[in-house]
Amino acid sequence: MIRTVAGMTAQRWMGAALLLTLLGFGWGVPLVWSVDPAKQDLMLLLTPPDFDWADGVTLLGTDHLGRSLLTRLASAVRLSLGLALIGVVTAAVPGVLLGMVAGWSGGWVDRGLSLLADAVFALPGLLLVLLVLAIAPGSFIALYVGIALLLWLEFFRVVRAQVRRLRQAPAVQASLLLGLGPVLLVRRHLWPELAPVVLTLAAFGAAATVMATAALGFVSVGLRPPVAELGLMMTELLPYYEEAPWALAQPVAVMVLLGLSLTLLAGKDPR
Repeated sequence: MIRTVAGMTAQRWMGAALLLTLLGFGWGVPLVWSVDPAKQDLMLLLTPPDFDWADGVTLLGTDHLGRSLLTRLASAVRLSLGLALIGVVTAAVPGVLLGMVAGWSGGWVDRGLSLLADAVFALPGLLLVLLVLAIAPGSFIALYVGIALLLWLEFFRVVRAQVRRLRQAPAVQASLLLGLGPVLLVRRHLWPELAPVVLTLAAFGAAATVMATAALGFVSVGLRPPVAELGLMMTELLPYYEEAPWALAQPVAVMVLLGLSLTLLAGKDPR
């Protein structure tokens, strides 16, 4: 049984520590080594790691175009976590608000919003993202919009179910009889119960965003070269796995660590 420490389980502490390490790597590398992740040097093709801390180009080796894997991995971490952050925030705001409105109002409002959610949910997740990407192939904005459209459903469905349950709680009913306004009801009764669930969903959503972005890049329908993105890096390095297995292993390891850190941070699935 994992014990809690200051309100967080040991599992979440490990996830937070791992995520902070990756954040430090992603944002710290450009401060120490000012190497352009897109700069090519054909004299350094597939150079093995030399662990020369004075040289950021070959510290972790180079790829098939002589680009620094160190700076490309750091750029990929920043891109993945940045996309996950803005995607989750953009999805959480409408998802939580609409879920609260549907769960509290009931009636035709609930039925209408639930019908909209069911219509979007009928499409497979990655297919919905692909449909948006078909409008603007390789666009960061299109990828972001597609992921946000996919993620808001989870927030809506979970928050709606929680609010429908909370509306019948004795404390909420007493507050309604006392004539408390909606802002006080949300602040005093609804949000304290919803916040842990929403934060857990946000962490799961961020992990799903990282994996979806890498999956789309791996099948060459996501972002386009020369962008440093984990899935795209794996696709580019896959033909050279026999000559340079260490090069392919690096984006794979970073992607696994990103997904693991966010999943550990999320803790128990609220569903």
